[in-house]
Amino acid sequence: MLGTGVVKAMILAAGRGERMRPLTDHTPKPLLSVAGKPLIVHHLEALQIAGFTELVINIGHLGAQLPAALGDGRDWGMTIHYSLEPPEALETGGGIFHALPLLGLEPFLVVNGDVWTDYPFAGLSLIPAGLAHVVLVNNPLHHAAGDFFLAADGTVAEYGEPKLTFSGISVLWPELFAGCGAGRFPLGPLLRQAMTAGQVSGEYYGGGWRDIGTPERLAELDDDLRATQRQTLTS
Repeated sequence: MLGTGVVKAMILAAGRGERMRPLTDHTPKPLLSVAGKPLIVHHLEALQIAGFTELVINIGHLGAQLPAALGDGRDWGMTIHYSLEPPEALETGGGIFHALPLLGLEPFLVVNGDVWTDYPFAGLSLIPAGLAHVVLVNNPLHHAAGDFFLAADGTVAEYGEPKLTFSGISVLWPELFAGCGAGRFPLGPLLRQAMTAGQVSGEYYGGGWRDIGTPERLAELDDDLRATQRQTLTS
């Protein structure tokens, strides 16, 4: 369970999910189902196990469906706050910046709503020394070049080999967004700027992680998780 340290989490769930069409024409991507439950519910269950009690979810495309499905969070023993975004998507950086009043002044966990993982979120309960701490994973086939280099001392850099892929899981200080203004902007440039200043730490996770970017990847994950469930029931 979480001790003192990071206690709030944010799930990024406002994206349009263009590559997931036609599935996302009527359903927000985080509500698409795998192994009998929405993607975002897999995150909620993992966050509950880790001890998180306050959660912010940003909503945009078909956003009303998320509070209708999840409510106020009491089913998972937490309080969910919804950060409503304007019609134009704010991207990752802009969406987090828009939600900062709900996240407070302490570091917070961020996880992309369109990934699946069995990462143990309780491991991110410690407050990072720099402006950000990121979780890196093996490069999937569709992103073979990776994103960032993890040095032996735990610092993360934009350059260096071998590169790993940013999982979409991180702990961020609000100060990472100092000087930003309201509007649409990505998170990546802010992380790279902080890396240049030696303010980003990281860790490697070799367990289960999937980027659910296409209907094919969604179906593949569903098949794999159902196969695991069947194996567990028969073992």
